[in-house]
Amino acid sequence: MNTASKIKTNNMEKLLNSPDSPALPKPGDLLEGEVVFVGRNEILVDINGLLTGLIRGYEAYDESGEYSNLKVGDVISATVIEGENEKGLVELSLKQAGHKKAWDKIRKAKQEGEIVEVTVLDANKGGLMVKLDQTLGFLPVSQLSPEHYPRVIGGNKNKILEKLKSMVTTKLKVRVLDINDEDGTLIVSERAVDSEERKKILGEYKKGDVVEGLITGVVDFGAFMEFGNGLEGLIHISELGWQRIDDPRDIVKEGQKIKAQIIDINANKVSLSIKRLEKDPWEAIKDKYKVGDKVKAKVVKIHKMGAFVELEPNIQGLARLGERGKDDEKGGVELNKEYSFVITNFEPVSHKLGLSLE
Repeated sequence: MNTASKIKTNNMEKLLNSPDSPALPKPGDLLEGEVVFVGRNEILVDINGLLTGLIRGYEAYDESGEYSNLKVGDVISATVIEGENEKGLVELSLKQAGHKKAWDKIRKAKQEGEIVEVTVLDANKGGLMVKLDQTLGFLPVSQLSPEHYPRVIGGNKNKILEKLKSMVTTKLKVRVLDINDEDGTLIVSERAVDSEERKKILGEYKKGDVVEGLITGVVDFGAFMEFGNGLEGLIHISELGWQRIDDPRDIVKEGQKIKAQIIDINANKVSLSIKRLEKDPWEAIKDKYKVGDKVKAKVVKIHKMGAFVELEPNIQGLARLGERGKDDEKGGVELNKEYSFVITNFEPVSHKLGLSLE
């Protein structure tokens, strides 16, 4: 007679001879017992000295991680799958009990706003696959902290994926954003943790402060600058300089040390400006020019709308060239050459300057 059969016979005799015979367990019940045998494919559990429980196969997987290394003598809780199986034993599951414990723990972490640690397992173009204890979850790209957000020139998806893949095995501090244990959905956010820490540090700054830091990334719409104790702000392309800027990379480079002024702090987002550290050049020319004036200006960019010309340093306007002839798409002007123009529109307050070739 094998170990399981001996235990079963002895326990059933005790149960039958007991004057207060308890009701047999039914599926869904949560039972506690002591581990009496741990094999390769099965675990035997003594339940109050009256019944023997059997945990086998995939049902031994514990999502909560509490019973990942069981040994004889350990006391465990398991869910009843079957009151009496073909061996006369109570069929138990650590998997079901562990699933409930794991998700109860996650639900509590969400309710209390607890910071938990996850390990990055893999990545796709939408974000990171992570593991919280033994539970799989997802961290969307949008929920990464500024430190880990993949800034890629032109938003190339393959390069974004490459940067995300480099984070595999990394451990991250996150908060639980959304859960659905029935669907097995777990969404976490690193940005939520970073946001709270940033909020505390940002309390030391106010609008108008001048800060010094490093350019950490340059994208089509501006540049990111790191300053203070790990804070990061955005310098929008319109705040990089008073002149017309088509590519932020023409103004700043990654790794460059610069100064900038804080122009807004809103919802943990910091907006910065380089140009506001200098006097508005349009202020100096507001009384110098008027509509109808004939001026000399250099062509700095040719566009389908016309030519952008520079009247003075950092003072640029648009010259319409359509009247120069349909067959000449450049309107008869060349880049970096100076021509005579007539001012057709001049609004220094709103930084607007319109011209036409004389």
